[in-house]
Order: sequence, then structure tokens, then C-alpha cells
Amino acid sequence: MRYTLRQLAIFVAVARNGSISRAAETLSMSQSAASSGLAELERQFDVQLFDRVGKSVRLNELGERLLLRAVEFLGRAEDIEALLRGQTGYGTLDIGATLTIGNYLATLIVAEFLQRHSDSRIRLGVHNTATIIQQVASFELDLGLIEGKCQHAELEVVPWLEDELVVFCAPTHPLTGCTQADEKTLLEQPWILREIGSGTRETFDQAMRHVEGRLDVRLELEHTEAIKRAVESGLGVGCISRLALREAFRRGSLVPVETPWLDLRRRFHFLWHRRKFRTPGMRAFLELCLEMTAGARRSDEIALSYIR
Repeated sequence: MRYTLRQLAIFVAVARNGSISRAAETLSMSQSAASSGLAELERQFDVQLFDRVGKSVRLNELGERLLLRAVEFLGRAEDIEALLRGQTGYGTLDIGATLTIGNYLATLIVAEFLQRHSDSRIRLGVHNTATIIQQVASFELDLGLIEGKCQHAELEVVPWLEDELVVFCAPTHPLTGCTQADEKTLLEQPWILREIGSGTRETFDQAMRHVEGRLDVRLELEHTEAIKRAVESGLGVGCISRLALREAFRRGSLVPVETPWLDLRRRFHFLWHRRKFRTPGMRAFLELCLEMTAGARRSDEIALSYIR
């Protein structure tokens, strides 16, 4: 072959990072070495794989077509190396999860997976829905586990598990004990919410779309634990997944606010690129996700005693 695995690795890193310098950092090599490796690959076949725009680079049509094949090829090469080294696991999996799933469920699944397949490796990234979708679409992740909706034409979206958001407040809040909070009552409250771009915020905004009036959003935070702490301190009311509030409701440090007129249901989904080869490791991880959540009607009813 006229190309090397190292040249392909450089190409993929540049495509993912949009910059030769950033690609070099991820590969722990000098910028000049990365630039030379990419230039040599293009020169050997008399092709151009990127459009140069200032200091950044952008995949052209040929580069887009090559990226999928290169990612798959490198993944298979890692599997071959693991086999030759005598490893019996599934190599390395890159998994991305949105915050509720990542903080309260994915880490438990990853731990179980690694206990069963000790020679495997998993890199787990936790971000909001918009970021996970972008990373799966650009082949940075093998699998995504998301709370929000995804309409990306290149991605396969498979329903996983039902989830539900709930409005909640501190036990000392005036809404505690309220039989049912109506629209007017909710509009009077200061709110602590997730940021725009998160699946949680998307579900909340969709549920509130018929409410006439503007909410008083006091804080927008990227992390559910920060929202819980802010609500506990009396800054306002919040709305996040029941899964994230399971232990707090049990302890009584936070309490639910009944809003039966709001449809706060949603689904968790699996996500992968339609053109990506599903490796045995990917299939094994998906099967474990289904196994560990089997029998649960909703995320907060998963029979895992160690969910906190």
C-alpha cells in the first residue's frame, strides 16, 4: 500500500479538529510532522483532501468520502493489534452521553462493561445534546446516548428508555405542599434551568410553549447538580429529570411540584452514524444498556440499587 496507518491517523485527526496544530496536539506530535504526513498522503495520490481557509482546514468532497473509510479502517487496525497482543476485549470505544444519562446512568453501564470485558477501553465524554450530535456526525464518537431529539439526516436514532422531567423546589419553598401549580403560579416563580442546546431545556420549552407569558429565568446552568444546589438554597424552582432527583426526593432535600397539565415526558435514544461500521464492541455495549435497564417503565424506576 502507498499509504500508512500514521498518515490516515493524521488525516482523521485534522478532519476532526479542523486544524493541523490541534490535530498534532491530540496525536502528541509536532505540527511540522503532522503537516508533512498529511502533505505526503496528498502528494502520493496527487489529490487535495481539504480546502484551506486561513489557518483552518475544511474537508472537501473527496475528504468527506475518505473520512468514513479511514475511521473504520483505523478501528479495525486497533482490533487487529489488540488480537495480536493477546487481548480478548473489544478495543477502545468512544462513547458520548448527555448530562443526565452521563452523570446518573452511563458511568454505571461503563463500569459494568469494563468489569465484564477487562481488556476493553472506553472514553466517555459528557456534553449537551447538540454537542453529542455534532461529535457523532463527525465520527469523533462511536455511540451517543442522548436525552433530546435528533433530526440529523446522517445519524441513526434508536429509542431506548422513557424519561420524565419534573418541576421541583426546596422543602421550605411556598410551593411545597401545593396540590397543583397552575400556569399563573409558575410564571410568578424565578427559574433555574439548563442551558439552550440541552435536551432537558428542549423538552421543558416544548412543554411550556402554550403558556402565555414570559418565565423569569434567573439562572441557566450546564450541570444538573448545580441546578439542584441552587434550588436547595432557595434561589427558585427548577425542572430536570426524575432520574437526577431520585435520591434528593428520597432524602427530602428537594420536593416535586405537581404539574399534571404539563407534558414533560421524553425518551432517551441511542445514536450512531448511518455509514459507520458497527463493531462487536458497539453491539455489546448497546446490548448491555438494554440489559441493565430492562423492565423499567421509566428511567427513575431502573432497578439499580446503586443509583444515587
